[in-house]
Order: sequence, then C-alpha cells, then structure tokens
Amino acid sequence: MTDPVSPSPAPSRTRLGWEIGIVLCLSLGQSAITSMLSFIKSATADVALSQQATALNPTRSDQALWDAISRVLDVFFDLCLVALVIYLLWEPARSAFERIGLTFSRFWRDLGVGLCLIAGIGIPGLALYAVSRLAGLTLQVQASSLDAAWWTIPLLVLSAARAGLLEEVILNGYLLTRFRELGWRPWQMLVFVSLLRGSYHLYQGPAMAVGNAVMGLVFGAVYLRWGRVMPLVLAHTLIDTIAFVGYPLAAPYLP
Repeated sequence: MTDPVSPSPAPSRTRLGWEIGIVLCLSLGQSAITSMLSFIKSATADVALSQQATALNPTRSDQALWDAISRVLDVFFDLCLVALVIYLLWEPARSAFERIGLTFSRFWRDLGVGLCLIAGIGIPGLALYAVSRLAGLTLQVQASSLDAAWWTIPLLVLSAARAGLLEEVILNGYLLTRFRELGWRPWQMLVFVSLLRGSYHLYQGPAMAVGNAVMGLVFGAVYLRWGRVMPLVLAHTLIDTIAFVGYPLAAPYLP
C-alpha cells in the first residue's frame, strides 16, 4: 500500500512538454499567434503601418455598464490562467507562491527592484515608441477614453495588474521553472521567453516587438538571478498603468 504522505515522483519530460504546450495554447502562445496574424494583416494592407492604429484597451460595448462587465470578466478569466499555473507548480511541502517568489515578504525590496526596472525599461520603451512612430515601424496606439464612467480608471489599473500577473507569472515564474526542470541552459530559457514576449506584442509593429523582447531578456535574467517574480509583477503593473492611464492624459499634447 502506497504511503499517502510520500512525495510524488517527478513528472517525466514528455508530461512536462505536454503541460507546457497546453498552458501556452491557452494563454500567451495563443496571444502570440493572434498577434502575428494581426501583424501580417497590417503589413500586407494597402495602408502604411504608420497610418494604421491599434487600441490598448478596446471598448467591449457601446454601453458603459456592459463594457465594464466585459472587462471585469476578461480580467477574471485571465487570472484563472494564473491560478492554473500556480496550481501546476504547487508542491506538497512548498507552496507555488513561495516557489516563484510571488509573496509580499520582501515588498519594499521588490518595489525598489521594480522601480529600477521601470527606469531601465519603461522610459526607454517610451522613447522607442516615439522613434519607431517617426520611422513608420509602429502602429498608432489609441488611448482609452478616461471619462466614459467613474470606474474607467480603476478598471484600467485592474487591467494593468492583470497583465503584470498573467505575463510575469507564466513567462518567468512558470516557464523558467519548468525549463529548468527540463535541463535547459539559462541562455536557452531567456531566448525563448524573450522571443515569446516579443511575438505577442508584434501587433503593435516590429519595433515594439523587439523592445518587448529586450524587456523579456532583462526580466528573465532578474528572475533567474533572484528567483522572485513579485518585482517583475510590480514593474509590469506600474508600466502598464502609466501606459493605460498616463498616456491618454498626455496624448492630446503629443505630436
């Protein structure tokens, strides 16, 4: 009779491969394919990329209430994917939160690292967007209106937090952990996650895809160095909050 408290055997490479494939097909891999198809459509259109536009947070409904309900549901189901990978990483003797460093035990240190990442990645990213727009390599990013209803800004902040959790937990917390278990080398892991991050941002144009790939390299290296995903989540959430809320405020004053 099997001891009910004995540790489970490590999953086989084949099982891990299938698990990774299923997770990607349900989450960022699906986004990457959709983004690449969107870019092909934009690149083959009769209109130049610089004359086309894409929305950061497109409206789901003409009615503000139903738009809000749709956005909340989008956030909820994306967070279900985060819950799924946390469940898959859970071990009998160690929670997945501890395993990938998604805890508040070092909040101020994590926030400090996150702010450094914003300074090193977020600010150059804004410059890259401006330069790539002038070079015609990026679509115009349309800002969401902030005056649709009183809950618009809180929902945009919630969307930013959703993006931070979904991307950083899956890309770094989950994939890098699984790739390490498969015996991948650090450079192989970093190249994969950076290319994946760039691919699902390709809908914005090739320049922004390259910029996000560089972000993937830096964020992945930080995770491999300290084993904590929380500073990455904080940095990503703040960067997207600036993009979702700050950009609409500044857009009327930009060329």
